[in-house]
Amino acid sequence: MTNANTSANANVHASSDLFKPMQLGAVQLQNRIVMAPLTRSRAQAGDVPTPLAAEYYAQRASAGLIIAEATQISPQGKGYAWTPGIYDQAQVAGWKKITDAVHAKGGRIFLQLWHVGRISHPDLQPGHALPVAPSAVKPEGNAFTETGFKPFVEPRALELSELPALVEQYKTAAQLAIQAGFDGVEIHAANGYLLDQFLRDKTNQRTDAYGGSIENRARLLLEVVAAVTSVVPSERVGIRLSPISPANDIADSDPKALFSYVVQQLNRYKLVYLHVVEGATGGPREVAGGFDLQVLRDLFQGIYIANNGYDLEMAAKARQGNRADLVAFGRPFIANPDLVERFKAGAALADFNQATLYGGGAEGYTDYPTLQAS
Repeated sequence: MTNANTSANANVHASSDLFKPMQLGAVQLQNRIVMAPLTRSRAQAGDVPTPLAAEYYAQRASAGLIIAEATQISPQGKGYAWTPGIYDQAQVAGWKKITDAVHAKGGRIFLQLWHVGRISHPDLQPGHALPVAPSAVKPEGNAFTETGFKPFVEPRALELSELPALVEQYKTAAQLAIQAGFDGVEIHAANGYLLDQFLRDKTNQRTDAYGGSIENRARLLLEVVAAVTSVVPSERVGIRLSPISPANDIADSDPKALFSYVVQQLNRYKLVYLHVVEGATGGPREVAGGFDLQVLRDLFQGIYIANNGYDLEMAAKARQGNRADLVAFGRPFIANPDLVERFKAGAALADFNQATLYGGGAEGYTDYPTLQAS
């Protein structure tokens, strides 16, 4: 056990509104604590989530909002072994059991819509095809396949003619998510995946209408947002960005100008929230060449979700200084299904087992005890 909450902050909740209800667009939340999307690689054949996932998410339903794990919008969008999809009816049926279980516990849950782009491998692609990307720029690193880690390959640049169908896949996935009972959807445009790859000048070297200028590089993302909000009310649509994260070998020469433009354009669609990875994904909050991300909070006209390395004290201070409306916690939710209750009690947090993070069954997934049980 690690005591993340010292005696100095054990009663920090007494003066914080973190534990008070708030309205998120069309959805009433129990509190301002968000469970961030966490890839756990436990889907079954056909990218269908399992009944075990219903237990896992229901255990964590005391979060104000659960953002379910990144979920591919098509077979081509897959980049990791055993991740779930949201592109056919079998997957909808699997997800419906999960949303029903969360709602039965009084929780609220959004689904994160995902296409990994170049962060994949032919072993994970239909017909062992090359992964796709804005440009044929090979990423550094390794893909997690069913037979282990394998080096990334050089992707295939998407043809201009393929982009409308790609936008349509996001639209269909959003419709299916609502059909599956989700309270809303989050567009994943962070962490070096496809939409992020189009945004950044390191990975987007196109010379057509989707490359070059910031306006052109943002075009696909904004088309996806327009498509999703055409079928799901904007008060049920959020977006995730990671403006200064180097995750998955991503970078941009002027992230402040790029993401300031993007956020200003997003305001046209009246999205319910902007979910920002502050710093390096799962790493340090300070990044070389970064900028003050409060610029984006100030620009955005909706609710701001802060994410990355927060503990209870940091979260309370962020609320006190009005630097965030909601605060997302990722890894603490893995080993602490009752994270909200532990925070309220100023209790110690359990550590997760690194060996059971990805793949497998109940071990390291649904068997972490609550404070009461332990």
